[in-house]
Amino acid sequence: MNSNKRIRAIITGSTGMVGEGVMHECLLHPDVEAVLVINRKPCGVVHPKLKEIIHNDFFDLSAIEDQLSGYNACYFCLGVTSIGKKKPEYYKLTYTLTLHVAQTLVKYNPDMTFCYVSGAGTDSTKKGRSMWARVKGKTENDLMKLPFKQVFAFRPGYIHPTKGLKHAHPFYKYISWLYPFLKLVLPGGVCTLKELGLAMINITRLGYQKKIIDPKDIVALSKS
Repeated sequence: MNSNKRIRAIITGSTGMVGEGVMHECLLHPDVEAVLVINRKPCGVVHPKLKEIIHNDFFDLSAIEDQLSGYNACYFCLGVTSIGKKKPEYYKLTYTLTLHVAQTLVKYNPDMTFCYVSGAGTDSTKKGRSMWARVKGKTENDLMKLPFKQVFAFRPGYIHPTKGLKHAHPFYKYISWLYPFLKLVLPGGVCTLKELGLAMINITRLGYQKKIIDPKDIVALSKS
């Protein structure tokens, strides 16, 4: 993308910690001119750049498809934990849902940069022992086959939350004090939520030489 081109972004998952943080950075950033969030419940944010669609069924977007064109970025931050889920349920909520949304968006926005929030430890070979890692790996692989302008899989490790936002997981209040120590001993395994949001914006504007984006890449991209 031309670095002067303004970003019009669709964000999923903005009622969760990661999506909320990415949305926050987009609303602050001068190169982002419009943000569309698609949620099952209101995100509670009002901003001149922001439009929100409340939609319950991400497996059937037909009722809102006419509102999905004219965007050049998607920051897909919607996801579920595999804890307590059998493979069929996790596969449906991770692979099937994500691919359905992406296939719908690419029909209307072939010039789109699609950024998928995956996870550290994702298995691109789909041959490892971890069920969730294989499913995430297949999701990444098949997203990259779609005819978007560019697709990136973000694999953050520990994400340090942005102060003042509503949707940080409760356990962060017990462990966030560890962040300076983790950054020192595991510099390749941590990033901040602010860095993640800025990395997505900058990768949309400028592209990147890698398709799998790890925490070191996220930190570097946030400074682009």
